[in-house]
Amino acid sequence: MKYKNSIFFVLVAAALVSAAIDLNNLGNYANQTTPNYITRDNTPPDNEMTDYGATLGRVLFYDKSLSANNTIACASCHKQAFAFGDTVRLSTGLNGGFTGRHAMRLANARFGNEVKFFWDERATSLEDQTTHPIQDFTEMGFSGTGGQPGFDSLVNKLESIGYYDTLFTLAFGSSLINEDRVQRALAQFVRSIQSFDSKFDVGLATTNNLGAPFPNFTPQENQGKNLFVAPPPAGGAGCQGCHAAPEFDIDPNSLNNGVIATAANPAILDLTNTRAPSLRNLFNPAGALNGPLMHNGDFVTIQAVINHYNLIPPNPANTNLDPRLAGPGGNLQLTQNEKNALEAFLRTLTGTDVYTNPKWSDPFNADGTLDLQVCSFATTISGNQSVCDGTVQTYSVAAGPAGATYDWTVTGGTILSSPPFTNSIQVQWNSNQGGTVTVIQINP
Repeated sequence: MKYKNSIFFVLVAAALVSAAIDLNNLGNYANQTTPNYITRDNTPPDNEMTDYGATLGRVLFYDKSLSANNTIACASCHKQAFAFGDTVRLSTGLNGGFTGRHAMRLANARFGNEVKFFWDERATSLEDQTTHPIQDFTEMGFSGTGGQPGFDSLVNKLESIGYYDTLFTLAFGSSLINEDRVQRALAQFVRSIQSFDSKFDVGLATTNNLGAPFPNFTPQENQGKNLFVAPPPAGGAGCQGCHAAPEFDIDPNSLNNGVIATAANPAILDLTNTRAPSLRNLFNPAGALNGPLMHNGDFVTIQAVINHYNLIPPNPANTNLDPRLAGPGGNLQLTQNEKNALEAFLRTLTGTDVYTNPKWSDPFNADGTLDLQVCSFATTISGNQSVCDGTVQTYSVAAGPAGATYDWTVTGGTILSSPPFTNSIQVQWNSNQGGTVTVIQINP
């Protein structure tokens, strides 16, 4: 009887280690801390987050190979510096065309009761949403229409890229690549992007009472909080009715918000936009707005948004207006001081970590290459493992029957042990070179 175990290893030059994805020192995606007051979560039970799955999703998210001409990645329109949104009204696709709607911010996409995605909710889940842009004719070009390749061509393309064999195997147990696995990995990465280190979070953690004044807030910010939470009949702006704190996600039952013009042609109406991103991180830490707002990017200041909701004139053409925005809800009669207070409060929802945390950053080098540091310091062979060690190391397999012999083969290093080999050998690895250890146990 014979059996074969292998160890595969990759050594990365010291100058590149900082840029590499170290598969034995992954970012914490699956076990991040969230405040105990955050209770809404749209993660489906069949796609629980893992560090390997989210890491694969991160690579896919930033990989321009997911576009037909290798020029556009998911991150081209959803930039970390802007809470994973875009600063332009409409983002640019692979051949210079423009997206139909503004790129929605993705931070905190996980934390809400709404499970549907896109402004018009045409995707039944985040998993479903992730491959729509990839298969869009204008955005990433694997549409399978108009002479473009289909998704099967993308699968073939990813199969030819060496690091995906490792990443898919670690995430899903085998190197099989298909649309379902791409969706699951991308969704895991997007759901991992969270932001709960804002001034608002400090205040709520201190008081544990949304209605109480926050001691770390200014009087204006506390006034804005009260206006946000209170309904119009109670003198508030009623924002809480559709964007409930503390997640500030959109109510799944929301209808149109009164913004009905398309970005490409204001004369063409779009009544289907009924979703919105979290109101957290409307502004970046420097105080600038994270891009234009609404599905068409019509509003470039938060005051313009507040003015819109302050007075929504009746429009017979809008047959899908949310009833909460009609009547008193569409004629708030806010003073300028109250508008300023609302803006001051919305600014307290900005965090910091989401903009700079490396685990959500671009893992690729400037030339488009990816350094995958596949390292393990385990010295017992148990299936396929990865080793990163430029020194002398001893490797072993479980001992076979008495008198068994072992055939060891090493590339990228030298066997220091003398034959006949036992179930354990000593290897001197060549620094900064990759190679393999293969062992075959031969029974007498």
